[in-house]
Amino acid sequence: MSIPRDTHVADRVGWVKLARVLSNVISPPTMFAATGLALGVRERGWWPGFGWGALYALIISLTPMLVILYLMRTGRIGDLHMSATRERHIPYLTAAASGALVYGLLTLLNGPALLRCLAIFNVVTLSALALINSRWLISIHATAAAASWLIAAFVFGPLVGLVVLPVAVLICYVRLYLKRHTPAQVLAGAALGLSVVGIMRLLGCFVI
Repeated sequence: MSIPRDTHVADRVGWVKLARVLSNVISPPTMFAATGLALGVRERGWWPGFGWGALYALIISLTPMLVILYLMRTGRIGDLHMSATRERHIPYLTAAASGALVYGLLTLLNGPALLRCLAIFNVVTLSALALINSRWLISIHATAAAASWLIAAFVFGPLVGLVVLPVAVLICYVRLYLKRHTPAQVLAGAALGLSVVGIMRLLGCFVI
């Protein structure tokens, strides 16, 4: 893979700067958190649905981000993009463990079924990503974007799916534009997200 466009600070201007900001802001933790909040509200209403969604978002998103910031501070990873496969092992395993934790809490406290399904999705995909990334740099941005789009289409209907689709495509394009991933890595990430959501739908998840 070629050197990413935003590797050097001097290159982070114009479109490269905008693409980097989008990639950092609309990140996998952000996408999962937003999806969790939406699913909580969809199933249980604004309250307590928002509270359930916030619980999910805090555990599934905040915990891995704190681990990543710690690893950055101690020099074990270079930046938020974690371009080297070796940098992703601990964050992925932490995120998978967070998914298992939030699933346990939601089950114990009789939380929304949609959020329990999302937690299972997190455990499955993040475990798969951790395994794949031991050999190959698959795109978790593409996994999260594609999965968020399909979940939105299943739960909220095709109109919402049409609204979310351009955002999902944009995120995948940004990763390609920044040269953080190859087309194969982005396609593989998207395929992983779509296939896991599709299989879970067949098993009764993401149905309202």
